[in-house]
Amino acid sequence: MVADIGIALRADADGVADAADLANAAERAGLSLVVLLPAVDAPDADVWTMASWVAARTATISIGIDPHPPTVDGLAGMPFRRVVARAVESLEALVPGRLITDPDRWTVTDHLDAAAARSADASERAIVVPVTSIDEIDALAATARTTGITGGPSADRPLAARLRRAAGIDYDGVPGSLRASAIEPGDPAFPTVSSTYMRGGRPGLVLRPRTVAEVGDALAFAARHPHLPFGLRSAGHGISGRSTNRDGLILDMGGWNQIEMLDAERGLVRVGPGATWKQVSRALEPYGRAIGSGDYGGVGVGGLATAGGVGFLSRSQGLTLDMITAVELVLPDGTPVRATAEDHPDLFWAMRGAGANFGVATAFEFTAPRLGSVGWAQLAVVVDDLGDALAQYLHVQNDSPRDTVIFALTGRPRPGEPTVLQFYGMVADDDPGTILERLTPFARIGTLVQQQVVLTPYADVLATAPDPGPGGHRSNREVRSRSGLLSANRSDEFDDFARAAADFIAGGATYFFQFRAMGGAIGDTPADATAFAHRDAAFSVAALGANDQRLDRGWAPLRGYMDGTYLSFETDRSPERLVDAFGARGLARLTALKRHYDPGNLLSDNFALGPAVAATHEEELR
Repeated sequence: MVADIGIALRADADGVADAADLANAAERAGLSLVVLLPAVDAPDADVWTMASWVAARTATISIGIDPHPPTVDGLAGMPFRRVVARAVESLEALVPGRLITDPDRWTVTDHLDAAAARSADASERAIVVPVTSIDEIDALAATARTTGITGGPSADRPLAARLRRAAGIDYDGVPGSLRASAIEPGDPAFPTVSSTYMRGGRPGLVLRPRTVAEVGDALAFAARHPHLPFGLRSAGHGISGRSTNRDGLILDMGGWNQIEMLDAERGLVRVGPGATWKQVSRALEPYGRAIGSGDYGGVGVGGLATAGGVGFLSRSQGLTLDMITAVELVLPDGTPVRATAEDHPDLFWAMRGAGANFGVATAFEFTAPRLGSVGWAQLAVVVDDLGDALAQYLHVQNDSPRDTVIFALTGRPRPGEPTVLQFYGMVADDDPGTILERLTPFARIGTLVQQQVVLTPYADVLATAPDPGPGGHRSNREVRSRSGLLSANRSDEFDDFARAAADFIAGGATYFFQFRAMGGAIGDTPADATAFAHRDAAFSVAALGANDQRLDRGWAPLRGYMDGTYLSFETDRSPERLVDAFGARGLARLTALKRHYDPGNLLSDNFALGPAVAATHEEELR
């Protein structure tokens, strides 16, 4: 028989200090909870003020308060919901992980006995007994100890924290190697790990391994919970948002952010999955080297490097994953593996484009090409005809030399305001004349209303993005996105696509419509050399919106122009997107490897390649 025992205190206009002393005594006595009840006959007494005093005088005991108490002797409870919400938020900041605001979580009784304990244990309620003195608290604690009615199944966390646990997770079964660093919904640090850059979440448990063996322990724990979502996270930036969830498990590799130059002459560098590309670029700058890595320095290495990496240097270097020479990972069964072109070549192939399905990367080795200063440009033009302007952009960028990568961005039109097209990107050259020559055709697409062109180190461009920091990401959004790839082999359709895209944008379903330039060195790698197969792509196209149905209706006319998709920018989980991403032959190969390396489909939260995929596309995969 196990139950949590606490005390109940009535608000008293003259006794907030006394209440704090009593709460402190209850904490010293090992009790779980102090419930603060509204005053019966003291209209000047404020239970919220008393809660603040109690919070200041205690460190571990949970504090219970009813934010909406019923009317007491003609005195109405606090009537304004917004005021209550702010009061709860403020008190939670004082006692993170210790506040309980659900009165159904405790039962007030005049005395402690076995019958009350059995009832509380069965209903997961705490038993609280009203007290007025320290002597009564000591007597209550003694009774709880002598009768065995005390403690809880997880006494390492306050009662309030345990009450916030998600159903279906064996919290008491968390491996000892992970217990100290694991974060639960009721822990003070939970807000720092619950969300990602693009999406709010509330996972039931975040596991943060520190060694390869602990990664294996985390995977084994996740395998015991096949009914739950299970996501992998490096720095938590991804647009797709699959590195958080609700009530599931997260394996967070954010602490694996080491960067080590292995061979300066060759540019061989070892990088942990939790490092951000901002950090990597700064570490490589003294060596005169850089690895192309998307367009935002706050993105984590692990998610981008295993999916593709379309950035400002892609046309001159290739995709980010083309720079990988080795991946160290832990397989779903806990086996550590080092995959290279010579060792485990099939796994090395799969990790470069579909890595989230095959294991947890613990380190990457990259070859970083030499790079001096670059031309960094941010331009904005006003255009009369968006369709015509987009068509011009597609042709200008497609015909540009490999050193030039300019992205285009626009969004939902605003009534009465001009249509603005933003260009931003890089010329991988340190000659000012060359830089201006490359940029001039883009500036002529419309009326130039803003420009900034500088000669700067690549690391300074990525440095403008903030790292997540100790506070983590704090998003509460639910982003929807669609992705597609335009093939250079269909450049004769660019004009038609541009007009269709302009119509889609005018419809208002997207607030963010982006072209990322591809081509160049990306096409130097054979299509079957990596799981990322679309080596003929000239552009990656992405649209963000707030409503799936509106996005789908507007996006549908564009699909016919596109060959493939980039899964990192896609939230549509339809099996068809896997064929778009990998092609029928590539998907068949990935599915076969999935059966070998992850037969239980443990890594299924990121466009899973499990049995259902093979069955759905049986004809295509033959």
